[in-house]
Amino acid sequence: MANIPDAAVPDAGTIAGRLDRLPITRTHRRATVAVGLGLFFDFYEVFLTGVLSSVLVEEFNLTKAELPPLLASTFVGMFFGALLLGRLADRYGRRGAFLLNLGLYSFFSLLGAFSGGALMLLVTRFFAGIGLGAEPPLADTYLTDLLPARKRGRFIAWAYTLAFCGFPVVGFLARGLTEHEIFGIAGWRWLFVIGALGAGAVFLLRRGLPESPRWLESVGRTEEAEHLVAGMEAEARGGVNENVAPPRGTTRKRAAAPVLELFAPAQRRRTWMMVVFHILQTLGYYGFGTLVPLVLAAKGYAVSQSLLFAALTYLGYPVGSALSLPIVERVERKYLVVGSVLAMAVFGIAFGYAGSMALILVFGFLYTATSNVFSNAYHIYQAEIFPTALRSTASSGTYSLSRLASGAMPFVLVPLLAAHGPTTLFLVVAGALVVVALDIAVLGPRTTGRRLESVNDDVPATAPSQPIR
Repeated sequence: MANIPDAAVPDAGTIAGRLDRLPITRTHRRATVAVGLGLFFDFYEVFLTGVLSSVLVEEFNLTKAELPPLLASTFVGMFFGALLLGRLADRYGRRGAFLLNLGLYSFFSLLGAFSGGALMLLVTRFFAGIGLGAEPPLADTYLTDLLPARKRGRFIAWAYTLAFCGFPVVGFLARGLTEHEIFGIAGWRWLFVIGALGAGAVFLLRRGLPESPRWLESVGRTEEAEHLVAGMEAEARGGVNENVAPPRGTTRKRAAAPVLELFAPAQRRRTWMMVVFHILQTLGYYGFGTLVPLVLAAKGYAVSQSLLFAALTYLGYPVGSALSLPIVERVERKYLVVGSVLAMAVFGIAFGYAGSMALILVFGFLYTATSNVFSNAYHIYQAEIFPTALRSTASSGTYSLSRLASGAMPFVLVPLLAAHGPTTLFLVVAGALVVVALDIAVLGPRTTGRRLESVNDDVPATAPSQPIR
């Protein structure tokens, strides 16, 4: 797509307009990589407990009643973390929230490696979850703030393509380490150490990222925003901004928008749309990924085989994410979300009925590949449809419901799998995904290629005449 001319951008001289007119710079690329690596360890963490579920049952002699709380603990922590850190990002800045979440996760994941029993592991997983709870919506918010409108979807998709490599990595690491000891330490403990050390390295990388200029302007720190945008403009010209940076603001001239604005006429339709979306989409997305080893065990495969099959099907996650790259800016994201989630429903049912190794691998791969076209599309979409002053609060707050639903999921889906088998499980999941598709199709706005300010001026007629930017 060609550069947007000044005449096509009504606010070309504003911070937002100047950001949208920029070509992709070194800062954009560095931010995409740093965000993608942080997301890598978020997804690594989400699927870690799932792929280790069978191993942990043997390690700690867990009963069927004791396994669901352990599986749920990380997601419950993520629920609270998303609520807390998402709001902090709107009040105190995106960059600080980014650093806090990785620091918490790294510390408690390392502590979890030394768990002497199931209770300590449950507690450390909970607090590690608090650290990672807001990672995806913070990533969506930060990159949405920073990237120009015409490239926003593609570069966020690149960040998630890097991130989704965490799925097969954790699958193959679990397959390779769980049956061995290294230096006399059980292999599953090394998986937690790897996650902790990797997140610590990303923490150091993210320290060099700039704050969001859009957020700085939204809270009245205009001089800092101007300096950052001028630096990016100079970078685009091949130079540097030689002006002295203004002192960092210690107080805000304007407070972050109140949470109740999400339920005011201007935003409530989109807020409720995303509430329904996140409660139900997690059944399909995380329900499949975290329960694949248990589903395969229910089909009669040994633990070692189920881990190998899971790792192979997880290859679909980065592949699907890569497949989204050429289409996220060409297909309206609202319809991309709807189409991909319906395809997930079809492939999920087929996986549930599959009775041979070949069909299990084929439909498992198709499901995971399609699910990451869906995931990339909705992660871009959820941050675009809310204004800057509420972007992180809205994205993280509604996303937190998916984490809570994931925490409840083992208590619902594991017994359902045990009582009725894989086919019934995936029929239930497919029904939830159909409702997700209808939710977005009926209530969602169009966003692809549009400036954020234009998307967020597109509100119901009953809304206030001056919506929050």
